[in-house]
Amino acid sequence: MKKSITRDEAIELLKQYEQSESDWNHYLETEAIMKALAKKLNENVEYWGMLGLLHDVDWGLTKNNWAEHCIKAEQILKEKGFDDEFIKIVQSHGYGYEEIPALKDKKRETKVEHALIAAETLTGLIYAYALMRGKKISDMEVKGLKKKFKDKKFAENCRRDLISEIEETGIELTEFFEIAIEAVKSIKDEIGLI
Repeated sequence: MKKSITRDEAIELLKQYEQSESDWNHYLETEAIMKALAKKLNENVEYWGMLGLLHDVDWGLTKNNWAEHCIKAEQILKEKGFDDEFIKIVQSHGYGYEEIPALKDKKRETKVEHALIAAETLTGLIYAYALMRGKKISDMEVKGLKKKFKDKKFAENCRRDLISEIEETGIELTEFFEIAIEAVKSIKDEIGLI
């Protein structure tokens, strides 16, 4: 379980590809939530953070061609010295998607894979809720986020089933929301929230 580049190098790697502001926010939020989950689960915080930061490393190249998403990541990460395990975990967040034929029949199996898909999916719900609240996250409560989670019309493209995969790690949904909100609050200045 080693990572092969520093966080600064990972940021530079992401900058090589066209990224929107919302892409950057998503990477940073996923990194923060993954670090918080690693801490909670007594896992390697830096390693899990790097998975969160780089999980969409190929998005700048594949956002208009979903069939290649998570596939191109393999070559990019290999060139940077990441091992097969890291690459497999990154690719696992594409498992089950019809839009990615090479991965649609694969299933997530490990704790870290379930954590990554839950974390990266929940960022969309948290950010949408913060925007609805005037970009305010500093006083966001689990109760409110839970309501939005249950309201299928709110952020309707956000797949609740993927967020619920967190339960495969032994963390229940309410606690996950609490961990994730606190993690995103810790980087609010970097992602344009208050």
